[in-house]
Amino acid sequence: MAQEEIDILILDRKIEAEELRRLAKAYFDDMVKIVVDVRRRVVGVGGELHADAEQLLLESGSRQADIWGANYYPGRGSDSCIEYTALINIRPSEGSRGMEIADESLRRAIREITFELVGSGDEEA
Repeated sequence: MAQEEIDILILDRKIEAEELRRLAKAYFDDMVKIVVDVRRRVVGVGGELHADAEQLLLESGSRQADIWGANYYPGRGSDSCIEYTALINIRPSEGSRGMEIADESLRRAIREITFELVGSGDEEA
């Protein structure tokens, strides 16, 4: 990735607060789109659509069944920084009929990986 301004990053380690702020401000100011691969424990962060990060994860070896979209709000605190909603979560064949992730164990996995690689809601965007 030789570009100076990358709109989507694939994280396998904690993002720097400055980089998170840049990605949040690029499209939404107070929020950043995230797509989490719960098997590989990597996160696609940034971009305008969850589908964009989803595609990058698929190209890098993720499996469709393992990736889920959410929105991350820096500065909202650990209880309300993740919104488990994305169009890419609609998968009737896998039991997910809506945009919001309903499975609590899946939410816990996404939260754990997000807190590890993106943050726990304390960083200010």
